[in-house]
Amino acid sequence: MSRLPALLYGAACYAAFLATFLYAIAFVAGVGVPRHVDHGIDAPFAVALGIDLALLALFAVQHSGMARPAFKRWWTRYVPQPIERSTYVLASSLVLALLFWQWRTLPQQLWDVDAPALRWAVHGVSALGWLLVLSSTFLINHFELFGLRQTWFFAHRRPMPDEPFVTRAFYRIVRHPLMLGFLIAFWATPTMTLGHLLFAVMTTGYILVAVKFLEERDLLALYGDTYRDYQRRVPMLLPWSRRARAAAASPATARRDADIVVP
Repeated sequence: MSRLPALLYGAACYAAFLATFLYAIAFVAGVGVPRHVDHGIDAPFAVALGIDLALLALFAVQHSGMARPAFKRWWTRYVPQPIERSTYVLASSLVLALLFWQWRTLPQQLWDVDAPALRWAVHGVSALGWLLVLSSTFLINHFELFGLRQTWFFAHRRPMPDEPFVTRAFYRIVRHPLMLGFLIAFWATPTMTLGHLLFAVMTTGYILVAVKFLEERDLLALYGDTYRDYQRRVPMLLPWSRRARAAAASPATARRDADIVVP
């Protein structure tokens, strides 16, 4: 593949990610967009439930399936290596866009916070979750995570450098702060409809299964004992556990963590 088209393709895929990410915030919050988690397309209950579950399942299969090393080895026989990650990001963005577009309404309310101050407070907690998501991507390598770095190095005829395994900031408290941010953002809502509950429950289940049985397995295969030691010292998602407090407070742990980076 030519170098300039690869870079332009990577930039376009990154732009698609940014648009999808910003729309996702509005979709979950239920503000500022014509269709969101509390108000999509009207349909009978059984039809709405089935379509919403199918959309969530499609995203889970695509997002986890294309990220697996075995799929990447097969996929890169047809897709050039420098744009493999960008193509994955584009596919994820398109599947999410389909979900936003075709989401069906399940309007029944489970709770609704009336007090304006409390509503703003809950929205603020959700915003902190999204901020944790975004900041966590920069604590690892934001532009590599979304494919732009790979196309940049390819366009400049430079090999991708190997990154060391390092933990910093939130990664010293939990192993997956990015996923914790998603959970906070999805559950912190002043109005919980049945549709929002379905979205939150299914995405929570997907995150727990994917992190525990897929991503962590891949990281162990990649980093071996280094990551296994990290697992022993730092909890997966809950930052208030005793192990997390001990790891954050230990000078010895902090010194060890200075040489470890989480992918």
